[in-house]
Order: sequence, then structure tokens, then C-alpha cells
Amino acid sequence: MERAELDNGLKVVVVPEPGATIVGVTVVYNVGFRSEPEGRTGFAHLFEHMMFQGSANVAKLEHARAVESAGGVFNGHTRADVTVYYEALPSAALELALYLEADRMAALALTEENLRNQVAVVKEEIRRNVLNRPYGGFPWIPLPAIAFRSYPNAHNGYGDFTDLEQATLADGRDFYARYYNPANAVLTVVGGCRTEDVVALAERYFGGIKRRRAPKQGPFPEPALKADRHQRAGSSLVPQPAFAIGYRTPDPIGNLDCFLAYFMLAELLASGEASRLRRRLLHQDKSSTDVAAYIGTFGDDAFMVRDPTLLQIVVHHPGRTTTEELLRAVDQEIGALAEKGPTEGELQRAVASFASTHWRHLAPVPSRSHIVGSVETVHGRADFLNELPGRLAQVTPNQVVSATEEILHQHRAVYELVPERAA
Repeated sequence: MERAELDNGLKVVVVPEPGATIVGVTVVYNVGFRSEPEGRTGFAHLFEHMMFQGSANVAKLEHARAVESAGGVFNGHTRADVTVYYEALPSAALELALYLEADRMAALALTEENLRNQVAVVKEEIRRNVLNRPYGGFPWIPLPAIAFRSYPNAHNGYGDFTDLEQATLADGRDFYARYYNPANAVLTVVGGCRTEDVVALAERYFGGIKRRRAPKQGPFPEPALKADRHQRAGSSLVPQPAFAIGYRTPDPIGNLDCFLAYFMLAELLASGEASRLRRRLLHQDKSSTDVAAYIGTFGDDAFMVRDPTLLQIVVHHPGRTTTEELLRAVDQEIGALAEKGPTEGELQRAVASFASTHWRHLAPVPSRSHIVGSVETVHGRADFLNELPGRLAQVTPNQVVSATEEILHQHRAVYELVPERAA
């Protein structure tokens, strides 16, 4: 990974791959759900949509046409702490991608028509992905609202319809001016490129964008729970019950070694069929149909979030066993891990499983570019990605025991979703 920084504060990270015929270009902005103003839930995601509505020299829909005409693909996504835009194109189209990204960073077309149109689009997306879909938004929307109390950490990042409808053009201009500036962004280019060419093109297209002060982003302090919190809801769409447990983790940035022990704990509990909870609940007791454990919002962003965040255990089951009985089974397995610790074989298997998934996710150029950019934004050094399997291999049984003892003694959040007839 090779780096440069422009005079206006834009960070440039290049990962050249000699011989590659495609290039991945990503711009990560240091803003996400947690930076939304109160009363404007969902605004970061709404603004992600606005970024595809044209800019000073690129007409509406022309960004998509230009990328696709060059043989490329594009997308974007919003997370708790970052908003990401990326393209993957033939290497010869590198300049096109940088031109497109720079133009919308410099002069987005913020109009009332575009805003109202995208509010409608986002509302339809919420209907499709959350309101009319079994387990839609489960558990990433309701669980933080139980585990946390402060607005940045607890609110619905997808957005409340009333908040979305009340969003104004002035809100958009303020959000754009505050967060969408070069000093608050990381440009990542991966694949068939040379570092000197990337830096020269970045200077040509981004260098003239005015530098503004980058706003401070997190952490977002939150006191520990003083009691367990449990919420139950019914849905006519879900075919069987499910529940999610949220435990607070150490600070992913300021206390990384302890955080890695929690990450290994999640892997030991539910990664692979030999993991503790999957072996117990799926194969031994046959009381559940699926079990997962992960850190972060969506299970793929553990190293792209700041403090506070949650270790989540998610269980789907046919309802023959009560949630209380299943919670006791989870506690028993965590307790057994705390009492005797993991075996060396378990730790090695967990690290090997993680490493396989980790390198597989980094193999495709598009995903590598946005993973590198996101980790660079949050951790300050994406080189951490290359070190991660080795760092996890150094986690000791005693560190895992300490992590399990900590979560057994902390208060937890539980969200239970059941078929409406059972609510």
C-alpha cells in the first residue's frame, strides 16, 4: 500500500497489482449513520442516493452511463461510520473514474427535484427491504435502540418516513459542506495502475477542490447498561421466531488487543459447524435452525466501526423451545468457554476459517478497494488488513477466557421477533 496526501487534505491510498486489467476506485467519506442530525434519521443514506443525481459537469444518470459504457460497474453503501462509493473498470478507464468522483465531490447537483425524488426512492427501498420483507432490518435496526440510549448510537439509520419527508435542501447543503470535502475523504485505487499515475491524476482532478476543516468523527461515548433490556415484537411476515443478543465490546480503535479477543470469541461461538453454539443448538439439541455471531452492524464491518459497537448473537428457531431456554443454552456455552477456555485446535480452526474468508473477500478488486478505503478511514492504516490473520493467531486462550467472563458479567440487550400469532 502506497500513500500520498494532497494539499487539500485528500488521502490517497494505492494498491498496485502488476498485470491486472481492471482497476477499483473508491472514495470513502468519514461520515455515516452516527453523524446524522437529530430529527433527520436516514439522512446519510439519503445523501448517498443524492450523490448519484448529477454534478456540475456530469448530468443526472450520466455517471452510471459513463461507467457502464466503459465496461465497468459501480455502487455505494452507508454504514455507521463511513459512506462508500466505488467503481470497477478496465484499467484504461482509471481517469474517467477519478473525473467522475472528483466532479461530484466538488459540485454536486443539489436540487429540490432531486431531493424529493430520492426521498421517494429511499422510502420504497425501506418498504422493500424492511417493512415488507421477513426479518427485514433484523436485528441491525432494533437491537442498537435497546442496547444504547444516545441518539447517534440508538437511532434507525435507515430512516423514519417522517424525518425523510421533512428533509430540506438546506439540510442537504449543510451536510454536503460539512462532510463531503477532501479533508474528510480517502481515495483508494487498487489493481492495474501505477502509483505515480494515480497521484498525478488525483492532483489533476481533486487538487483544485477547496480544503475545508474535517469534522471530528466519534467516538460516541455510551455508558454501560445498568440492567438487562429485553424487547419483544410480533410480525405477520416471519415464519418462525428469532432473537438477537447484544453485548458491548471493547473500543475497536483504542483497545484493539481486547477487541480482537472478542472477535475470536464470536468466531469460536458460531463460525463453522464445529463452533460451540452451532454444534449445541443446531446439531445436538436441534432447537434452532440457524445461529450466527459477529461484531459490527451487518457482520461484515467489524473493522470498519468505531466505539461503541456490539458483539451480536442471532438465533432463528422453530418455536419448540422458548427464548428463555435458548438464552440459558447460550449462557451455558459461554460459561463453559469461560471455565475451561478454548482448545488450541479450536483457536487454530477459527483463525484458519477467518483467514480463508478474509482473503476471499479481499481477492476481487472492487471489494478490495472499498475494504481498504474503509479500514484506512476508521483505523488510519489499512496495512492492518494484511496483519489481521497473524494478529488473531496471537490471541491466547486466556484472552478469550477474559472476554467470555466479561460478557457473562455485563448486562445485555435482547430483541425477540416472533410470528404475530405468538406475540
